[in-house]
Amino acid sequence: MAWNFVTGGRSGSSSWMVQMERMLMNANPETEMARWNKPSIYRVPEWLKNMTNRDAYRPQLVSLGPFHHGEPDLLPMEEHKRRAVAHVAMRSRRPLREFVAAVEEVADKLMDAYDNLDEKWRGARRGQFVEMMVVDGCFLLEMVKGVSRGEAPRDYAPNDPVFSKHGMIYLWGGIQADMLAIENQLPLLALYTIEQIWHDTTPLSEKDVNKLVLDFTWQPLNKDKREGVVQDILSLHALDIYHKNLCGLSPAPGGSGKHIYEESMRCAVELKEKGVHFKKCDSTHAIDFKNGVLSLPEVSVGDGNEKIFLNLMAFEQLHSGMRSDATAYLIFMDNIIDSERDVALLRSKGIIKHSLSSDRETANLFNILSKGGAVMSPHSRLHDVRRKVNDHCRKPWNKWMAIFRHTYASNPWVLISLVAAIILLVSTILQTIYSVVQFYTKS
Repeated sequence: MAWNFVTGGRSGSSSWMVQMERMLMNANPETEMARWNKPSIYRVPEWLKNMTNRDAYRPQLVSLGPFHHGEPDLLPMEEHKRRAVAHVAMRSRRPLREFVAAVEEVADKLMDAYDNLDEKWRGARRGQFVEMMVVDGCFLLEMVKGVSRGEAPRDYAPNDPVFSKHGMIYLWGGIQADMLAIENQLPLLALYTIEQIWHDTTPLSEKDVNKLVLDFTWQPLNKDKREGVVQDILSLHALDIYHKNLCGLSPAPGGSGKHIYEESMRCAVELKEKGVHFKKCDSTHAIDFKNGVLSLPEVSVGDGNEKIFLNLMAFEQLHSGMRSDATAYLIFMDNIIDSERDVALLRSKGIIKHSLSSDRETANLFNILSKGGAVMSPHSRLHDVRRKVNDHCRKPWNKWMAIFRHTYASNPWVLISLVAAIILLVSTILQTIYSVVQFYTKS
């Protein structure tokens, strides 16, 4: 008789035991590795949504892929997506069934890209999944190619609500933002597959598809635009290629990993009081602290940055084996920004540029990012930079100088009084010495 772990007794048959025996028999590290390598598109866990802005992870205008397909507030765009399919098919002069057949061949890979894909898309409804991939893929290709040409396709009506100059001005920005939501990703494999049918004689390469998607979504967070940093191999999806372009294709230099825990840094204003100077550098890879100078790249902050930041961090957190460069940078910035005074200081050094209503709003944006349980890896190079800054601040001389600056240098009248007192003290000492010398000379 098998022991029942749930009730504490024995049972003649234990389904749990049977399941565990099967799992033990099929246990294979290589199989498990292959399983976890497949997904790249995730639903954000509720605990993370509750700690941050839950609306940042879902689309507001158009659904792409299965996670938000059919939601009432996104249904108005479905008609326009289907119109895109019709125009693509007519322009290509290929029957629609060829597009469907091509996507059907890669449907298993497309399904595997979605973590915990609902079973309703499999089996008898597999055809609906393929249809969705064709529709969403054609729609995105119309979008990204339109930006590449600088105009909407000419076979649409001039007053078309989406595929026109009007749509480019008023809608495409929202579509661009939705393409970077982690729950709203479409595998680039779908776009690439459709493109092979669309232009079967001269189709775009994998690198070309990467570049089209990047050019459509790219809103540089810093001056280092990394133009042309596009890999030859097809990226996973829009958020993946955005992340690669922001952080670079080659890994950033890693940290030592020797110090697992390192306390947060002081804010920028306090660091300045401790003798730290700020200088603008070229990229996040160039962030460093040497000889009392903290080098940071220029970052541009606007209304859409919170959504981009949160989705980049969620992608790094949920995708196993993903580099955490964006998370490390944003935690680093959260450390040195506590208030509008810190933003004003960094803005004066050319490190922060923002189009928000105030420095306070900019500070709030960076401060809320760390509420999602984000952690800086001890293997991140920025972890070592933070340690070097803290070591600098712990040195006694820098502490004394900080106290001096805070107590005296911050108020000009106090400083003037201090200087006057020092002059008076020195004068008194000199006068005393002079009197003593005169006395002994006369004696």
